[in-house]
Amino acid sequence: MGFEAPLWRALAVFRIAALLYAGSLILRNIDEYRSQAGGWTVLAVMVAWTAYTVYGYADPARRRWPLLAADLAVAAGCLLATAWVERPERIAAGVPTLTMAWVAAPVLAWAVSGGKRRGSAAAAAIGAASIAVHGIAGRGFMPTQATFNGVVLVFLAGFVVGHVAELGIEAEARLARAIELEAATRERERLARRIHDSVLQVLALVQRRGGELGGEAAELGRLAGEQEAALRTLIGSRPRPGERERPGADADADLGALLNAHADAAVTVSAPAGAVPVPARAAREIDAAVAAALDNVRRHCPPGTRAWVLLEDDPQAVTVSVRDDGPGMPAGRVAEAEAAGRLGISQSIKGRIRDLGGTVAIVSAPGEGTEIEMTVPRARLTAA
Repeated sequence: MGFEAPLWRALAVFRIAALLYAGSLILRNIDEYRSQAGGWTVLAVMVAWTAYTVYGYADPARRRWPLLAADLAVAAGCLLATAWVERPERIAAGVPTLTMAWVAAPVLAWAVSGGKRRGSAAAAAIGAASIAVHGIAGRGFMPTQATFNGVVLVFLAGFVVGHVAELGIEAEARLARAIELEAATRERERLARRIHDSVLQVLALVQRRGGELGGEAAELGRLAGEQEAALRTLIGSRPRPGERERPGADADADLGALLNAHADAAVTVSAPAGAVPVPARAAREIDAAVAAALDNVRRHCPPGTRAWVLLEDDPQAVTVSVRDDGPGMPAGRVAEAEAAGRLGISQSIKGRIRDLGGTVAIVSAPGEGTEIEMTVPRARLTAA
């Protein structure tokens, strides 16, 4: 209903504007009519029906066949009344009908409600009534060129508006599905990060230690490896649409205090002396990304490797850098890990920062250590 609502409002405006124009012509030509009372009657019906349809179509529950059919019937009736109200010689000369463009309103209503096919059907009915006016007037079946022009214009209006309505409704449905899929995908990525931070790391440890111990432990390690691979496949599959997280509003947290908790003999944390207030949810995500980076240092670097965490706060952005003096990574190593389904950097670090609207830059070379710089704009932190 989001896309249709403006169309129905625009149709109401069109009805009123068309009524005003048709009414002005009726008032100007009332003295020329064969039946002045008939002219006043048609104008009264048009005014009353315009008021009723503006009210009726405003409620989606009333946009059904009864109102649509009545709308088309009233418009056709007012149009056919031209044959009795106007003088036959004026009709033969091609004077406009009493309804003028007002008669196109039900065609547009049918088009908005049912697309180009329904709009074309309503246009055909109005076109037939417009042509029939000449036969009823007693001058024979001799419609003028102006009559045919009006019929063609009404048909084009019904077809084009109906087609646009169909395209708009389809686009709106696709957008809703895309938003739903994006939300479900983000949930899957958050779940994948949590699993990587706990279960997958334990399974990988069991597999590695089992292989080192041999014997029955090796078999346990092999089973743990199989379960790790199966779990990676599971969390990498497409999520079910509709399952999404609804995070609530959080108070601010001191990001510096969270990061200082990682300091130990091998990790040095440098943060501003004062508090670095960040929305609590964003602070937890940044802290988890830093924890994942430090965990990579412990897992993939030799014993004794040192790491440094630097927190920088300025009015535009919050930046956290994690640097180590380990062996570094060859070019393309991160891309290979992501392709192999390893989620350490791609999800636990990049995914978290990306969800906050930030960016991650990784600088590394063999023998020169690794530096991971995570930057989140302050404006996006407020939105988070």
